[in-house]
Amino acid sequence: MADKSFGNDYDHNNTLRFFRRWWKLLVWVFVIALAGSTVVSLLITPRYKATATLFPTNSNRLSKAIMDYHYSLDFMDYGIERDCEYCIQILSSESMRRDVCERFNLMEHYGISPDDPHKLFKLNEQYRGNVNVKRTEFLGVEVSVLDVDPVWAANIANYIAANYDTICHRIHHDRAADAAEIMQGVSSRMGDELKILQDSLRQAPQYAPVLNQLISEKCRELADIQTRAAQTAVDMDENVSYKFLLDQAEVADKKAYPKRIVIVLLGTFGAVAMCILLLLLLDYMKPADKKEENPKN
Repeated sequence: MADKSFGNDYDHNNTLRFFRRWWKLLVWVFVIALAGSTVVSLLITPRYKATATLFPTNSNRLSKAIMDYHYSLDFMDYGIERDCEYCIQILSSESMRRDVCERFNLMEHYGISPDDPHKLFKLNEQYRGNVNVKRTEFLGVEVSVLDVDPVWAANIANYIAANYDTICHRIHHDRAADAAEIMQGVSSRMGDELKILQDSLRQAPQYAPVLNQLISEKCRELADIQTRAAQTAVDMDENVSYKFLLDQAEVADKKAYPKRIVIVLLGTFGAVAMCILLLLLLDYMKPADKKEENPKN
């Protein structure tokens, strides 16, 4: 019966011969990589992180939440998943980025020349790299800002959280203004129709039952439109908060980036691993006759 062997036939002597042959080179690579990665890690400018956490509100219409008893949502409730996604979209929007860049003059802060033909592209890349918005596990929204100045990082994060209300109010005000203009036109036309019906009642009293019914219906419709117009006026004029601010960003007392020990370890052992890989590749590409001479040497 044929003898079967299990496991691999790897010869550890080959590994020992490899390291005996190249240990000096590997030590030099290790030392040089260690020194180089240490210098690189020290040259990287440290950045500090500040984080603000907020919860979007459940209702964005103050008028319906307070004035309409049929409205099912409570103005004091936290937002649902849809409101959280809306909040993230607004915080990550171009409008928010433009407001932040103008408020803090980030082009100058990031050292971007105003004469640079690609200044807006560079500003956007810097902003996206330093500002991060994400959803938390419990439907909150976290705004994180990295900056070389910890005070700037905290101020930018707090401004983004505060400016969320400004942008929401701007959006709802514009929307409510359009609705108010439409309802004003409808209300004016209904008022004219009501006057015509009242004139007809005076001129033709014999049709009083029918005209009185039409006038009553038109008055109810006009009252409903006026009620909605009043609710819209509340939405336009009241600058309410659309969020619950859980945590304000605080000035960090410890850098968040770079992790120098990680850079040194990855740079050093990555260089050694690459060196070993290249040596194995060169050994593999040697002619067969030279490979046979090496064990004897």
